[in-house]
Amino acid sequence: MQAGYWGAGPPPGAAELFDAAERLDLDQVWTAEAYGSDAWTPLAWWGSRTTRVRLGTSVSQLSARPPTTLAMTAMTMDHLTGGRVLLGIGTSNPQVVEGWYGQPYPRPLERTREYIDILRLVIARQEPVSYDGKHYQLPLQAGTGLGKPLRSILHPYRTEIPIYLGAEGPKNVALAAEVADGWNVIFFSPAMNDFYAAALAEGFARPGARHGAETFDVVGGPMAVIVDDDLERAADRLRPTLALYIGGMGARGLNFHHEVFARMGYEAEAAAIQDAYLAGDKKSAIAAVPTRLVEDVALIGPWAKITDELQRWRQTVLTTFSVSCDLRDLPRVADLIRG
Repeated sequence: MQAGYWGAGPPPGAAELFDAAERLDLDQVWTAEAYGSDAWTPLAWWGSRTTRVRLGTSVSQLSARPPTTLAMTAMTMDHLTGGRVLLGIGTSNPQVVEGWYGQPYPRPLERTREYIDILRLVIARQEPVSYDGKHYQLPLQAGTGLGKPLRSILHPYRTEIPIYLGAEGPKNVALAAEVADGWNVIFFSPAMNDFYAAALAEGFARPGARHGAETFDVVGGPMAVIVDDDLERAADRLRPTLALYIGGMGARGLNFHHEVFARMGYEAEAAAIQDAYLAGDKKSAIAAVPTRLVEDVALIGPWAKITDELQRWRQTVLTTFSVSCDLRDLPRVADLIRG
C-alpha cells in the first residue's frame, strides 16, 4: 500500500492504513515526499506500530539529501525496524529540484547511478568512503583540503538494503533494472506492459546488472481500486489527481507524468489537459480527463468488472501488487489479488 505524501496536513486514516497492512499480512507500505511533508518521519512514526510489514520510501528525493545523509537515515531505520527498510529513491523534476531545493538538475540518469554507488559504499561499511564522480566527490575536492575519507560509525544491521528506483521513462526504467533491486511504478497500464518489459530487459542485459527478471521487484498496480456501480462517479474521484499530474506536475515540455500518458496513446487528451491546467482552468482540465484513460490506469466500477479486469494486471511485469482503495474494501481486494 502507498501512504503517499501529505497535502495541507496529515492525511486522515494513515495510522489505520499501517495497522491494516500489518493485520492483513501485506508485504510493503510506502511513503512519499514532494515539497511539504518528508517521506521518512511518517514512515518511522506510523511504522513503529508495525512488527512485520516492510517499510519503504517511494520516493526519497535525491536532491533533498546528500547520498551519505540518506544512507545514515536508512541504516538508522533499518536497525529500528529489524531490517525491514526498502530504500526507494527518485530524481523528482526540475521545478522541484531547482525551485524548492535550490539544486541543479543535470544529467539525472548519471547522477542517480553515482548516488546509488555511494549509498551502497556507505551501507556496506567495508572501508572509508572515497568517490570521484562527475556529480559527487567524497572527500570534497574543492574544499579546504582537510576532508578525509570516513567510514560510518554505525555498523549496519544489513550490509545491503534493497534500493528501489522510481522511474517513468524507458531509459530510467532500464537503469533501475541494471543498478537497483526494484522499480517503483507510477501510472502503470497493462496496455503498456510490452513497452516496459522491453525497457527492463535492456537493463537486465547490461554488463554487471544486479538482477534478472526472476529476482527483481516491480512494485505497482492500479492508481486506485474503486468499487462503485456508477462508473462515472468512480472516475470522477480520480480525475482531479490525474489532471494535476498530467497538466501541472512539471513544466510544459518537461512533465514526466504527461509523457507517460502521451506514450499510452493519449497525446491529444494530455495536451488539452495541460493547456487548461497551465492556463489556470483546473475545472476544464479535470473535465478533459476521459473515462477510458482512468480505466487504463485504475480498476473502477462494479465488483464484477474489477474482478474481470484484474486478470489483465496479473499478466504483466508487476511482481508486487500495489493496492490503493478504501480501507473498508481492503480485505476483499487483498483476497481477490491473492486469488
